[in-house]
Amino acid sequence: MSLTKTSRGALIPALFIVAVSGIAFFSCNSAEGDEQAGKESESQPIKIDTTKIPDSKFGTAVKYGRQLMLNTAYYIGPNGIKGKFLGNKMSCTNCHQDAGTKLFSFNLMKSHEDYPQYRAREGKILTLAERVNNCVMRPHNGKPLPLDGEEMVALLSYFKWINSFVPKGDPFKGQKNKSIDLPTTAASPERGQLLYGRHCERCHGKDGEGMLQKNQLTYLYPPLWGPEGYQPGSSMHRNIKQAQWLKTNMPYDKASADAPFLTDAEALDIASFVNSDDIHKRPNPKNLDYPHAGEKAIDYAHQPFVDPFTEKQHRLGPWQPIIDYWNSKGYTPTY
Repeated sequence: MSLTKTSRGALIPALFIVAVSGIAFFSCNSAEGDEQAGKESESQPIKIDTTKIPDSKFGTAVKYGRQLMLNTAYYIGPNGIKGKFLGNKMSCTNCHQDAGTKLFSFNLMKSHEDYPQYRAREGKILTLAERVNNCVMRPHNGKPLPLDGEEMVALLSYFKWINSFVPKGDPFKGQKNKSIDLPTTAASPERGQLLYGRHCERCHGKDGEGMLQKNQLTYLYPPLWGPEGYQPGSSMHRNIKQAQWLKTNMPYDKASADAPFLTDAEALDIASFVNSDDIHKRPNPKNLDYPHAGEKAIDYAHQPFVDPFTEKQHRLGPWQPIIDYWNSKGYTPTY
């Protein structure tokens, strides 16, 4: 299993993506179960055509922004050629695959339209630039990019450009990760360890260390724990959130939105193993977030809670009793 697609010509999870002369076609109508609330667009497939990036100063910024998404650490990692802002060698596309344009993979094509927005994790309204730095500081363990710097301007320009390809207003299928059915029993790190050895170790390593590119500046397959991994507080550190992502993206050469490889329970088991901080070490979190306990995601396993359930149950489940309790008290459970 890999948390990124390979740059060496390996298979990409088939989402009905066909790349021809810089054009990628993303079918918005092929998968069910998207967790989005409200009406979803049933329009024609989205076409991302990189040959249409304008030949202008704005287009130059868009191209650089796309490269930053694909090769983040190469440009601004610990040994970056343009700056040293990241604390590890991962790249944005490790989670936001295909430079943020792959459906059901933390897709970013509406981010320019959707921000500023309120974020429960921070308990305040964030601009898109602040959200970018949120990622730089958490999964990348870095320091914030200057808001008026070349890199931030390039990333925001790229997000604006890819936003021009998606329907305005209504959400579209694949904008959010796939939903999963929550089991009535707790997820099992022990089962997850066996599944990890079977499906994930070949790319991410026995010790979750990942695999570096030949240039040693960025990862072909990112680390999943250890000093180079993402920190607690990152979205991938929440087990339900990670399992939703795993469902349609991993193993990278077997799974697709139309035909997930892992069952929902298996995805939760793998996430519970990868995120077991009592087994694996990872960078210390800069803070644990969610200043308002009544807005905390139910799989965010750090006190305080507005319910009587333990950190272990918030981490591993079963989650339905937590959901039922929140509903009974007038809170809105999220995950």
